[in-house]
Amino acid sequence: MSLATIITSLQANGLDIDSPAPDLTVTDHSGESVDLSALLGTGKVVVFFYPMADTPGCTKQACSLRDGWATLQERGVSIIGVSSDRPKAQKKFKDKYALPYRLIADTDQAVAKAFGMGRWCRQAYLFIDGKVAWRDLSASTGRQYEDVIAALDKLEGPASEE
Repeated sequence: MSLATIITSLQANGLDIDSPAPDLTVTDHSGESVDLSALLGTGKVVVFFYPMADTPGCTKQACSLRDGWATLQERGVSIIGVSSDRPKAQKKFKDKYALPYRLIADTDQAVAKAFGMGRWCRQAYLFIDGKVAWRDLSASTGRQYEDVIAALDKLEGPASEE
């Protein structure tokens, strides 16, 4: 294992399964203050971290979840994206790619730190009623939606087809 891999794994420990939602006030893409623990407190919510808006990998990750939005909504899942970009950049990213979910502007890295990240990296979490039910500490880019569906299927079984 390379030194870079070791350092990355030490910096990206993430929240453990069953950890409660961090209690933070954050700023979304529109500049609005939002209570993160309230957003994550009820139902199923995917929180995904991406290093920088409108870069190739981050765009693939965000658009993967956008493209699966209808199915995730049918399964009762909300989505929140988080990066260190400013609200204006988050809004531009959201509008450019028609992202139907809220983006958090973590300019002071408070959210990243609360999730146990020593540096920005691609991660994803599924919260169910305020607790981490699944986590992916090296989240994929173009397959983020499929990874979330696989986690949901494992946790609660595949969605029934009527």
